[in-house]
Amino acid sequence: MTTLEPGGVIRAASLPVPLEALPHAQVEAGAPRAGSVALAAFEGLEVGVWEHTPGVSTDVEIDEVFVVLSGAARIDMVEPEGESLEVGPGDVVRLVAGQRTRWTVTETLRKIYLA
Repeated sequence: MTTLEPGGVIRAASLPVPLEALPHAQVEAGAPRAGSVALAAFEGLEVGVWEHTPGVSTDVEIDEVFVVLSGAARIDMVEPEGESLEVGPGDVVRLVAGQRTRWTVTETLRKIYLA
């Protein structure tokens, strides 16, 4: 974990995030890679930076709020079914634990998450 100290600053937009290939069962198109770096934990929350390269993948979410720093994606709410979200820089999104999603990332997506 890269530690964000009280009164400190981390340049989230340029922070190195180690990326790994996603599990084959999660990949629907392309060869997306993803990774995250935890920055801090407090009051039961983890704060970090997450990145996903172009491609299509599925996930089962945890309770999370995130802010998109860069990139572009469509997030389809698969189960329970819901509206698709087109997200880009500055967007704030909330996901719910157990929700099944499909991420179509068209430009490497980087976000700050609170989970």
